[in-house]
Amino acid sequence: SRLLDYYYEYTECDSTGSRWRVAIPQSPGACTGLPEPVRGTECTFSCKAGEFLEMSAQECTQCAAGSYSLGSGIRFDQWDSMPAGFSSLLIGSPFSLFLCSSSWVPQGNYLESNRDECTVSLIYAVHLKKQGFVSFEYQYLDNNLLFEFFIQNDQCQEMDQFADAKWLKLTNHGEWATHTVNLKSGTNILYWRTGGVLMGTKVVKPVLLKNIQIEGVAYTSECFPCKPGMFSRAPGSSMCEPCPRDTYSGHGASSCTPSEASAVCKDRPPCSKKDYFQIHTACDHEGKTQVIYKWIEPKICLEGVPGAETFPPSGEREPCPPCNPGFYNNDMATCSPCPPGTFSDGMKPCKQCPAGTEPTLGYEFKWWNILPANMKTSCFNVGNSKCDSMNGWEMAGDHIQSGAGSSDNDYLILNIHIPGFKLPTSVSSRSGTEFGRITFEFETLCTADCELYFMMDVNRKSTTVVESWERTKARQSYMHIMTKNASVSYTWAFQRTNQPSDVRHYVNDVARIYSISVSNAVDGVSSGCRACALSTQPSSSTCVPCPPGHYIDTHTSQCTECPRNTRLVSHTSPGPEACRPCGPGSRSDKDHSLCYSDCHFTHTSGNVTLTFDFSLLGSVGTLMNGPSFTSKGTKYFHQFNISLCGGQEQLAVCTDNVTDLSITDTQTEKGEGANSVKSFICQSTVIPASGRGFHTALSSQSINLANTFLGATVENTLDGIRARPELYPWTSKKVPDINFYYRSLEATSSCESGRSAVVTLRCDPEKSTKGELAVPSQCPAATCDGCTFHFLWESSGACPTCTEKDYHQIEGVCKGGHQDLLYVWTEPKLCMGGVTLPEKKTLPCEGMELWVRLGAGLGAFTAVLLVSLTCYFWKKNKRLEYKYSRLVMSANKECEMPGADSCAVMEGENEGDMEDEIVYTKPSLLGKLKAIASKVRLAVLLLQFKKNKKNLQIGMQN
Repeated sequence: SRLLDYYYEYTECDSTGSRWRVAIPQSPGACTGLPEPVRGTECTFSCKAGEFLEMSAQECTQCAAGSYSLGSGIRFDQWDSMPAGFSSLLIGSPFSLFLCSSSWVPQGNYLESNRDECTVSLIYAVHLKKQGFVSFEYQYLDNNLLFEFFIQNDQCQEMDQFADAKWLKLTNHGEWATHTVNLKSGTNILYWRTGGVLMGTKVVKPVLLKNIQIEGVAYTSECFPCKPGMFSRAPGSSMCEPCPRDTYSGHGASSCTPSEASAVCKDRPPCSKKDYFQIHTACDHEGKTQVIYKWIEPKICLEGVPGAETFPPSGEREPCPPCNPGFYNNDMATCSPCPPGTFSDGMKPCKQCPAGTEPTLGYEFKWWNILPANMKTSCFNVGNSKCDSMNGWEMAGDHIQSGAGSSDNDYLILNIHIPGFKLPTSVSSRSGTEFGRITFEFETLCTADCELYFMMDVNRKSTTVVESWERTKARQSYMHIMTKNASVSYTWAFQRTNQPSDVRHYVNDVARIYSISVSNAVDGVSSGCRACALSTQPSSSTCVPCPPGHYIDTHTSQCTECPRNTRLVSHTSPGPEACRPCGPGSRSDKDHSLCYSDCHFTHTSGNVTLTFDFSLLGSVGTLMNGPSFTSKGTKYFHQFNISLCGGQEQLAVCTDNVTDLSITDTQTEKGEGANSVKSFICQSTVIPASGRGFHTALSSQSINLANTFLGATVENTLDGIRARPELYPWTSKKVPDINFYYRSLEATSSCESGRSAVVTLRCDPEKSTKGELAVPSQCPAATCDGCTFHFLWESSGACPTCTEKDYHQIEGVCKGGHQDLLYVWTEPKLCMGGVTLPEKKTLPCEGMELWVRLGAGLGAFTAVLLVSLTCYFWKKNKRLEYKYSRLVMSANKECEMPGADSCAVMEGENEGDMEDEIVYTKPSLLGKLKAIASKVRLAVLLLQFKKNKKNLQIGMQN
């Protein structure tokens, strides 16, 4: 059989350390005519660098010129196509896989990841005979793209790996970072995994990979050819060398060819305005500068042909612009910084600050004749090195502007380094305040999809994009506040378009920066002086630091403490105006560094006063809002952390766990990570682990929503911020909603005044004391305009404190000589804490029952007696009336006798008895009794008269 019909491989090593060399057919199933297996080299056998194992003879052989070998390693540095063994795999749910078609794409000198939110893994498996390592270079610019590197064994188990080695750190524009991880012997499956977190339409910068090298293989069976632009002159090379200037080489070259000997010639186009650019020369010894024009290198256009643009002549020499503030011109061509302790406005000589003042340190660059010493500029392109030696930005007198570069997709870099910050002497002892700020004025003029980035690298740990601007932007100012004292590098990067092209289309698209100022820079110069506090010693002019929370009295030059419940604003001028009053319902900490709520609030309406204690709600509330889905089907949540009350130690913390896994949990709680945010209200974007292929839930894009507490009130507006009660319908008006107002002082491209937030606390007795946080249904992302955020916190802990007016008394019946007094809450109960219900009281009730019984008995007895007497006398009166009527009737008959008879009072009768007279009175009970008595007397008199008459008749008969 012919040699090309098969190739050799070794079997796995047995327990004795031996192996066999076997022939493997190129076409599966063609097993005839293959050489017999022979005993192979020892398993510990390896070749040196510059050699490869020739399998036919099983001997190490030198690599030919134009190629190289690492011996026990393999290297991938050419990406014209995907090398053998590499594969790109989509990961996710079936729905997201249906929408995604992304992969890692070879781009010649590097490998480019996806730009969307699809999760894509680049996989390579390698079997190591001994411990080794893998190293690669990468560029990772955009934290909207998640990038991790991890290793699995042949059992698909993730190998032990430090957390900070799994998630890759962001890099600066123009920088390639190197990442190295140790590998164990055996099978190692390498994963480079990317996935976007896209909440808008912004284009994501992809991850770039190059120069992947793996060490630990026992041998390599072939040498790697040198890539174009490189060569290896002698056999047995372990690396390739770059071609000298003005030479080139092809694939696998052993030498370089001069550029003039090109095999293909192209017509040179006529020169146009896109082929040159304008610069200002540096000041000469006469203090003059001029505008000149330079060709973009390498110059490929033709002058003097039809249609060619004429090269503009240089401008006239004109006076140089003045020095920047803090610098002076000592009759030389350059500006020099003022000595320490002196100041200058840039046009006058430096002079000492007056007594009682000190220099204000910082930088203020507004004239651009030469690049300041602490700034540097560069040009970078991921696909080529054409602009590596070019300036990214050029001086232009009253501004600095982006340079021409060599391609439209070049990154034009401008950087300023600040080693640290130094607060003025009189405020240097204050903690937790503003350490400095950077302010710059800029504009962009573009016809394509240009973008200007403003980035920050703190302590050289991780670069973050602070803000970016796309397309044309009118002249405007941007400010960023530094809240920690650290070494920081600020970077501006301008890219005309992110689409590579060999032809220049947008060379006239430009970014201009007119001024850059940095306050309190430790190595800065002084453009003026500010008042300081003087020592209390007589005739002393030494500046002394003020205690925290003190301002400088401009009249006495002494430190004076800010009034109660005010905060000290550090960047304002000295005087009592530096102390700003806290808003309603808030107080200041002891250092007067910030205002906060102490969880207590009082509201008075008419004669009713409600007192609230919000400490039951807890120090920090968390709301996981969502889920939401991106256009590709990725599920994500918005997590909000809210610190309702408490000072500096109680602030909420949001941490990006993708780039901050290297920090400790303690640092995370304190908000000390490179990409952590510590404020009253912050937001993170959380992607659950399920469905994306990542091994843990991802928290990223942490932003500060509110770092200043404005106050708490029942009103719907405060300091220009409006609460929107219509977003939360509420029927009960007995307990008003309490609105907590917050603001962030950091401006963004969409929120020029910074973000703001309103947290509405609502009393709901049916909720727990921790309560529930919610966002308006009309604004599911908590904001309807992107700048003002609204939250509703319903809780029983938001109800007012209970008082005696919130319960009432109920009296029980008296049983067994005892009566219970009960106390119950007035329903519905709309209060928490405060006073408690009094205990049930039991009171004796004997005395009260006895008198009641006694009174009732006496009343009943009197009533019975009166009724009895009335009945008795009534009956007796009836009888007497009856007898009297009969007596009268009989007397009338007897009085009709002959005239001898007389009805006159006879002699001897008691005349006194006749003197009684009948008196008629009102028909009262007493009157009736008297009338009855009179009738009785009259009856007795008539009986006596009748008796006397009878005796008279008897006497006459005798």
